[in-house]
This record gives sequence, C-alpha cells and structure tokens, in this order.
Amino acid sequence: MDQTTLLYIMAGFTCVAAIALVIQACLMFGLYKATVALTERVTLMLPKVEALMDTSRVAIEESRATIAEIRQKSNLILDSGHKQIKQLEFILNDAAERTAKQLAYAEAVVQDALGRVEDTVALVHKGVLKPIRSITGIAAGVGAAVQYLMRRRPNPERATLDEEMFI
Repeated sequence: MDQTTLLYIMAGFTCVAAIALVIQACLMFGLYKATVALTERVTLMLPKVEALMDTSRVAIEESRATIAEIRQKSNLILDSGHKQIKQLEFILNDAAERTAKQLAYAEAVVQDALGRVEDTVALVHKGVLKPIRSITGIAAGVGAAVQYLMRRRPNPERATLDEEMFI
C-alpha cells in the first residue's frame, strides 16, 4: 500500500472517530440535562417524601402502641380463659365424683329395697301361703271324703266308661 492511501484511510478513520466523539459529547450533554431535570424534580418531591416518611413513622409508632395494647389485652383474655377452663374442669370433675357417689348410693338403696322385698315375699310364703295351702289341702281331703261318702253305688256302665278313658 501506498503512503498516500494510508494517509487517506487514517484521515477517514480520524474523521469518523471525531464525529463519534462529537456524538458522544452531545449524548453526554443530553444526559447531563436529563440529570439536572431529574434532580430538580426530585428536589421538588423531597419535602413531600420526607413528610410522608414522618407521617409513616408516626403511624408506625401509633400502630406499635396499639399492637402492644392489643397483645396485652389478648394475653389477659387468654389467661382469663385458661383460668375459666381450669375452673370448669374442676367443676366437671367434682360433678362426676358426686354423680358416681350418688349412683353408688342409689344402687345400695335399690339393693336394700330388693332384699327387703325378697324377705317380705319369703315371709308371705311362710306365714300366709303355707297355711292357706294346708287349709286348701285339708278342705280338698274333706271334700273328697264327703264325696266318697255321698256317692252311690258305682254304675257298671260308668266304670266301663272310666276304664275306657284310661286305656
């Protein structure tokens, strides 16, 4: 390659590099302008953001106090509920024990009543029914004797009929 051609090529590349630097400088200037505009907008919004942050801090502090109060009240409610459950458990256990005692007492009363009824029935059998059976037996014997004595001669037809019944 010839030196003049090389010079032209270098001059062309230098022009391209210079144009690129000018474009880059324009872009940097535009970036600077955008940054300045953004800075102005941020500066305008900064008091509002700080006020919002202050309000948020106050709200958070109030919320913390409220949450602490709610936590204390819920702990009191839980403690009270726990005490009431223990009392209810004690009452139910006491009621169960009393019920078991009353059932045992009722069972003893029923057993005693049944024993007395059995004794009474036995006494009735010995004192009333046994003499009545004896009297009934004696009356049946007297009745049979009277019937035997009152009967007339046996009729042969009747005797035959009686014998046929047993055959």
